[in-house]
Amino acid sequence: MNEEYDAIVLGTGLKECIISGLLSVDKKKVLHVDRNNYYGGESASLNLVQLYERFRAGAAPPPSLGPSRDYNVDMVPKFMMANGKLVRVLLHTDVVKYLEFKAVDGSYVLQKGKIHKVPANDSEALRSPLMGLFEKRRARNFFLYVQDYDEADPKTHKGLDLHRMTMAELYKYYDLTEDTQDFIGHALALHRDDAYLTQSALPTVLRIKLYHESLFRYEGLNSPYLYPRYGLGELPQAFARLSAVYGGTYMLNQPGVEVLYENGVAVGIKNGADVARAKLVVGDPSYFTDKVRVVGKVVRAIAIMNHPIPNTDNAHSVQIILPQKQTGRKSDMYVFCCSYAHNVAAKDKWLAFVSTTMETANPEAELSAGLALLGPVEEKFIEVRDICEPLDDGTKDKAFISKGYDATTHFETTVDDVLDMYRRITGRDLDLSAKEPVQVEA
Repeated sequence: MNEEYDAIVLGTGLKECIISGLLSVDKKKVLHVDRNNYYGGESASLNLVQLYERFRAGAAPPPSLGPSRDYNVDMVPKFMMANGKLVRVLLHTDVVKYLEFKAVDGSYVLQKGKIHKVPANDSEALRSPLMGLFEKRRARNFFLYVQDYDEADPKTHKGLDLHRMTMAELYKYYDLTEDTQDFIGHALALHRDDAYLTQSALPTVLRIKLYHESLFRYEGLNSPYLYPRYGLGELPQAFARLSAVYGGTYMLNQPGVEVLYENGVAVGIKNGADVARAKLVVGDPSYFTDKVRVVGKVVRAIAIMNHPIPNTDNAHSVQIILPQKQTGRKSDMYVFCCSYAHNVAAKDKWLAFVSTTMETANPEAELSAGLALLGPVEEKFIEVRDICEPLDDGTKDKAFISKGYDATTHFETTVDDVLDMYRRITGRDLDLSAKEPVQVEA
């Protein structure tokens, strides 16, 4: 450990492992340290015994749930957009060779108390009760415009300046109803609240294009999402393997590790009598408690069930988005479901997660609308986590700190943070030029 490095990374959460892998590929000498004796940090996947140790210390899982080793329960459950930034990072680094993916069976949205499948093809769109016949015609014109829109080609703009026009104005231009706006903004563009309506329309149009591109990235997809076999805990470990292949050094189970500062600048770490020096230090907020602030809290429920979520066509994997207006909240709620088909639970068991940004002092009550969709559950665990953000960007003190994980059930905001950290650390953008798509099992 008593050596000089280009970078020291603290914590083996997904964000830290991606940064470690990217810097190693850039031929940087990287030391990666974690106080825990397992990979994943806040974004770890736990077996059943570990899950009970975390939430019900001293209690043993009931035999009815099946073998502990069959479970890989994500602590930060999220799906990947098939053409999203995380998949492109996986392709860029060739980490895909360490992973197997399954397509997610469906994406759903809550509207007027019922959940509806987000259409994945023309025939589903025609049958969908999300819109009436005339509204479908107006929406079709809107989607054709979005599909054809190319920022570099003014002919596709149809005289509309999406930099100046707000999203509310674009919706009004196509005469879309409030319910349709709700569905598009939250289930397709994946906004967490309605603040986007008064902002430039361009980012939302690009988000809708990403949804469409992800949906048609692979033949026969019923949703734009992918999920790895054996859970998301495979992702940090895959990037850790990448870093090791390129010479990165890993040290787990180092509970006493501390950041070393000189004149207010991070210059390395110390662990007892051992000191490792580096040009910069990267880590999750738990290693920099005096350099971060709490900006919110996420409440998540984990449920173990012996059945799929009702009204989802017996799906093994789904996302359900509950837009804020549908539940009378200030931000959206998310339901994420996967099953034994993904090697994350025992035979004939499903895992469901409900998450949202806390708005009151009663977290479980806040999740009631999402929990009500699940049907009977065998076990349920509730957890509240702080969302932390760094006070500074790291360019002056050389302490580059990741943000906490939000309530969303997709990875776009997570990877935005990673790419921003990479830009600040290296001074350049990561090249995510398209490569051959990953192999996906339907």
